[in-house]
Amino acid sequence: MALKHDHTPEAIRARIAAATEHSYIGDGVLGAIDGVVTTFAIVAGSTGAGLSGGIALVLGLANVLADGFSMGVSNFLAAKSDRQVVERARRMEEMHIDTIPDGEREEIREIFRQKGVKGDVLEEVVEAITRDRERWVDTMLTEELGLQLETPAPARAGVTTFLAFLGAGLIPLVPLMFMDRIGSDYWFTLSASLTAAMFILIGVVKGRLVGESMFAHAVEALIVGSGAAALAYFVGFWARGLAA
Repeated sequence: MALKHDHTPEAIRARIAAATEHSYIGDGVLGAIDGVVTTFAIVAGSTGAGLSGGIALVLGLANVLADGFSMGVSNFLAAKSDRQVVERARRMEEMHIDTIPDGEREEIREIFRQKGVKGDVLEEVVEAITRDRERWVDTMLTEELGLQLETPAPARAGVTTFLAFLGAGLIPLVPLMFMDRIGSDYWFTLSASLTAAMFILIGVVKGRLVGESMFAHAVEALIVGSGAAALAYFVGFWARGLAA
């Protein structure tokens, strides 16, 4: 019954419309993963190097702010670039339609001919698309150039990434903020535990988003994060003499 309801005309229209919208959840997941990995890598590396928790906290806070800002700006610029590519291509296709409409009409004809549309039906399709200038241009952008018409809002993409990086990246630093109460012997263990829990949570969210095993994605995220932390720890341990 649910499957039948999902294929009503109204449900189909809503699903197709939603598919063209950019989901900012991916930007958040990416920022969160990077925030946890890089921040705990600093904590692990500092521990391996024998640095104090205070130094690890300072380095971690500096990283979570600077690297988070850098990542947010990078995503902002990437989204802005994607939007500019679409706008430039749109202007180019509009110029082509104004200059050589017959040639552009033939391109539409060939696009749908390759999809198996033939004869009078093909001509009706070409006529229907080229009758509406905006639809004509949109078709050329998606079918000829393979572009996505709906691009993410640059500011929203950048802010989402930065906030996710900041929020998740602060998790490994929480025990370091309360070292006076926790004690110097336990802050790293608590930081590692919170970080592991965060990796599992991110993996579960990622698995749910892609419709795959949440357990498998949780384990995958935990393994990747643990590998990065172990690498940072041993590099810090190896370079301990340089920090003396």
